[in-house]
Amino acid sequence: MADEAKAKGNAAFSAGNYTEAIRHFTDAINIAPTNHVLYSNRSAAYASLNQFSEALTDAKKTIDLKPDWAKGYSRLGVAHHGLRQFDEAVSAYKKGLEVDPNNETLKSGLADAQSASGSGRSRGPPPAAGNLFGDAFGPDMWAKLTADPSTRLYMQQPDFVNMMKDLQRNPSNLNLYLQDQRIMQALSVLLNVKMQAHAPGDDVEMPDSPVRTESVAENSNTNANTKAREVEPEPEPEPMEEVSEEEREVKERKARAQKEKEAGNAAYKKKDFETAIGRYSKAIELDDGDISFLTNRAAVYLEMGKYDECIKDCDKAVERGRELRSDYKMVARALTRKGTALVKMAKTSKDYEPAIETFQKALTEHRNPETLKKLNDAERAKKELEQQEYYDPELAEKEREKGNECFKEQKYPEAIKHYTEALRRNPKDAKAYSNRAASYTKLGAMPEGLKDAEKCIEIDPKFSKGYTRKGAIQFFMKEFDKALETYQEGLKHDPQNPELLEGVRRYNHSLYLFVYILEVPIMSCLFINS
Repeated sequence: MADEAKAKGNAAFSAGNYTEAIRHFTDAINIAPTNHVLYSNRSAAYASLNQFSEALTDAKKTIDLKPDWAKGYSRLGVAHHGLRQFDEAVSAYKKGLEVDPNNETLKSGLADAQSASGSGRSRGPPPAAGNLFGDAFGPDMWAKLTADPSTRLYMQQPDFVNMMKDLQRNPSNLNLYLQDQRIMQALSVLLNVKMQAHAPGDDVEMPDSPVRTESVAENSNTNANTKAREVEPEPEPEPMEEVSEEEREVKERKARAQKEKEAGNAAYKKKDFETAIGRYSKAIELDDGDISFLTNRAAVYLEMGKYDECIKDCDKAVERGRELRSDYKMVARALTRKGTALVKMAKTSKDYEPAIETFQKALTEHRNPETLKKLNDAERAKKELEQQEYYDPELAEKEREKGNECFKEQKYPEAIKHYTEALRRNPKDAKAYSNRAASYTKLGAMPEGLKDAEKCIEIDPKFSKGYTRKGAIQFFMKEFDKALETYQEGLKHDPQNPELLEGVRRYNHSLYLFVYILEVPIMSCLFINS
């Protein structure tokens, strides 16, 4: 809960809502009163509101809790400087440099504090905002804002212009507009000070101590001479201590891992597989929370033909992905890649079964068209391989003979069973198709028989029995014209085949009877009418 309140305080501080930030940091302190970072952050928020006495109290508490932390002394220096206690600020920065001699923020703060102390400025409370920035809103304000590229576009925004007019009339209202980053940018232009405005959530480094600028004031007695006088803006606090050292290290490792991944991708595109493997492996070592490193390395192993390594990486990716609740598409990709490797390794029809199962699992995660195509290809390859493995012409011949015996005994269902087994053993056996078509005909299953007859002709166009089977079935189905065409087609390959010739004769006879039946009623009508 303390971390949650701290995060809210950091967000409010980044948005310029310093009062809200103080409230959240106070809530966090009530939960975790020994957390030095919370006091440090609240000190910065107080300093942002020019409440340097409160900032000083929190800075001292920060140092009491963690005297070996350089940032506490930085906070202390800022608070003293804001109270115009320059000698105490110098002392605070020096103590901080004893803890961290290379801290650039402390060095910069020390230089500013020493300069302020050496200038002989009076000690006491900081000047009011109106006196501090009043000269910034002089007659030349509009010219400066229009001339500077960073504020030129603001001049076209009515709300910005109205705020600047209000500040020109009453500079003491500045605190009302400090949350608007445009105002902060305008101040940086008018005072010639580098102020770093930031948007909510940005990780922006802010200066540790006051920044000095020179402004030229007009002499009231003469227009010829001018003199420079220092204007000292209020000290800006440092950024919030948002993450711990451990969290910062994790972020750095993740960033390095992404760079390794990008380098691996580049090597993969160049077919430099060994380098790609090395890069992806390094990324995995740096960050085990991104399964894309594993799936990418699996893709390289797949290209190299190292299918076992590919499958291991895919299994790890699936397991880790489910632990982390990774995107289901990433898990599906790992499963699809594993299935592809299993297909590459398949030598028998049974070897395709785990690949098919893996593709099916991938589709339950994410229905991807590519995965669906791979599944269909695997199932088709398995079926073809099963047929090849089952192929045995000798056993097919024996099964066909058994079917013939059953046919003679008028056991047509048993005959169909044996012919079907014969076709499994030898799918190119035209005789088995012809005989099974005859069995279907005996059972009155004309569509099935017609299909087998057509398959028989497809396998062996010169096999006459196929045409006689097909023609007979078409004749029984009263498709006489089609039957005649089938018989005639068969006679092209075997002109003297008696069964085909008999089929043509039977067609002609049927046609004669059909015409005769039609003519009898017509003649009767003619006779009656006469």
